[in-house]
Amino acid sequence: MKLMLFLLALSATTSTLAAPPPGHPSPEQARDMLMPDKPPAPSELPNQGKVLTAIDANDFTYIEVEHRGAREWIAAPKMAVKPGSMIRYEEGSIMTNFYSKLLQRTFATVMFVGHVAVVGQ
Repeated sequence: MKLMLFLLALSATTSTLAAPPPGHPSPEQARDMLMPDKPPAPSELPNQGKVLTAIDANDFTYIEVEHRGAREWIAAPKMAVKPGSMIRYEEGSIMTNFYSKLLQRTFATVMFVGHVAVVGQ
């Protein structure tokens, strides 16, 4: 009997502790926000530019982009993209003096991104 009362009290305490505070997402909503099942729509990607060069290297495609009048390199998961294409891409992690062993080349800066969308030619 004491064990049953203890388990009942424990379950009541656990259920009130598991509820998120008012205004906060549920654990399922938080997972969906942090790890969406689908890639973002092109309109959700903040950067846009014209592809100048695209080089495939193993699992990555290195893309030289003309963005806001300047040239920059991004690296994305391997994809089909041609020079002259317009792309949109997310912000990513910037690495300076990045050396690619496969390409035997050092990039002054390269931004590694997870999502790129081709939006036109």
